[in-house]
Parts: sequence; C-alpha cells; structure tokens
Amino acid sequence: MNDARLDWDDLRLFLAIAKTGTLTAAASQLDLSQPTAGRRLRQLEEACGCILFQRSASGFRLTDEGAAMLRHAERMEDEVLAMERELAGQDDTLHGQLRVSSPDWFAHLVLAPAIARFSLHHPRVTIELVADFRMLSLDRREADLVFRFRPSDVPDVVQRRLTHVRYDLFASSGYLAARGRPEATVDGEGHAIIGMDTQFDALADVAWLHERFPRAQLTIRSNSREAQGIACAHDAGLAVLPSVLGHHYGLEPIDTGDALPSRDLWLCYHTDLRRLRRLRVFLDFLGEAIDDPLGSHAS
Repeated sequence: MNDARLDWDDLRLFLAIAKTGTLTAAASQLDLSQPTAGRRLRQLEEACGCILFQRSASGFRLTDEGAAMLRHAERMEDEVLAMERELAGQDDTLHGQLRVSSPDWFAHLVLAPAIARFSLHHPRVTIELVADFRMLSLDRREADLVFRFRPSDVPDVVQRRLTHVRYDLFASSGYLAARGRPEATVDGEGHAIIGMDTQFDALADVAWLHERFPRAQLTIRSNSREAQGIACAHDAGLAVLPSVLGHHYGLEPIDTGDALPSRDLWLCYHTDLRRLRRLRVFLDFLGEAIDDPLGSHAS
C-alpha cells in the first residue's frame, strides 16, 4: 500500500461491488454514475497498490488481495452502521425519516392509510414505505421497522406479534357463474386455481389449496398476494387470500367446510433504535390505528 489515505466512500463502493458483482449495480446502489464509480475504484486500487477485482464479461470477482481487504472493510462497515444506529437511537426529536418494510397487500391496505393519518399529526416525520416480500436487513438499516410473517431469529431485534391474519378461499362472481361453485367437486376437477410462486410452496395455505383441489388447473403463480387478488377478480380462478384482501376486491368467500391455515404477523426493529422517539411515537400510533387492522375478517 502506498502513502495515499483510504476514503470511506471508496470503501463503500468496494463493498457494493463485492456484494453485487458488477460496477453498474454498485453505482446504482450508491447513486453514482458508472464513470464516477469506475474512476473511484481505480483511485482505491492505486491507493492500495493492488488490483482488487478481476474483471470479466460475467462481472467482477475478488482477487486474493480483494478478498483479504473485504474482511477488514466489512468489519469497518459493521462499526459504522452500529454507530449510526446508536446515534439514531439517541435522537429524541420528532422529525427525520423512518423506513418501513411490509408485504405488498398489508402495506397498501393497512399501513398506507394509517401512515397517511400519522403524517397529518407529525408532518416533519417522513415515512418511507417499502412494499416487498423480502426481509430487509435491520442491522444494515435497510429498514428501521419490518412487518413479517414469522418471528425473527436474528439477535438484537425487538419483536412482537401485531395481529393474526385470517385467510379464506375466494372466487369472483363471474368465475362462479362460468364454472360453478367448487364445493360441488371433491378434487377440483374443472376448476382453476391461482397460487404463490414455487419458492412459497411450503406455506400452509399454499399446501392446503393444492391438497384440497389436486385436479384443478394451476393457471397463475405470483409472489404478490395483490396480483393474485386482481387475477381472481378478473375471473382467472380460485385463490386463497388474506380475508381483508379478498373482500377489498369484492370477491366471494367460499366455504369448503375446512378451516384454512392462518398466520401471525410480527413487527421487528433493531434494539439500538428502541429509544428513537419518532419510532416509539409511530409504533404507539400504529397500535391504536390498526388495533384490529383486518376488521371483522380477522380472527
């Protein structure tokens, strides 16, 4: 390494390239132009006195020197993020930003109306709502607050059960007029079903749908419950949906005589943010605003 000092912003770029595998993706993640990212990577390699990535048509791969540097850079990143979380947790003012992550249907039907009301009372707090099924990292502050359908097994996370979500089997009136009611068939012969994509086949409600109607034609898969609800509303098939979502789209619940699996919804945030006043106020408001977020359709 020469006498040039390493710049933390350049190290952040190095980490982003190592994680994404391409200069373009890393530049986009850090809101940089590709030429700027390329220039800063060259500056970093000159400062280190070595090549950190092997360039190829398939992307960027760490060299041995890059792999050694990655271990140190990740430790530095962990310390910076921990410092940011601790400083944020000590902020006692009611302004700033909260990044909230939630499944799409819950974000749109439950959280968005509650956040709109919250913003009227606390206009200096900016809520960034990310409707995504992925679990964003609380450690890295990809989100400050997440809603998810299973408890977290990550250390240093505060979590609590928010509500119990009921699911029902739904169909549109047009579908029922064309194909009849599914209660009349034992195995789903002559019916179509709308389900989750393959990565969610292990979910209890997905398994129930396939086991209850083994001879039904699977017509549409989606990781979005809202997309399933819209397809169901357009007569594409039967769908198991959160009750509040099915009723939102005017779908008809189908009683098959079976009790459908239901799920608990959890909220989680990092322990370092437990004293963050805007988070505490938002959680208190949320508890009152969506005390029974699924209304009469929740169990």
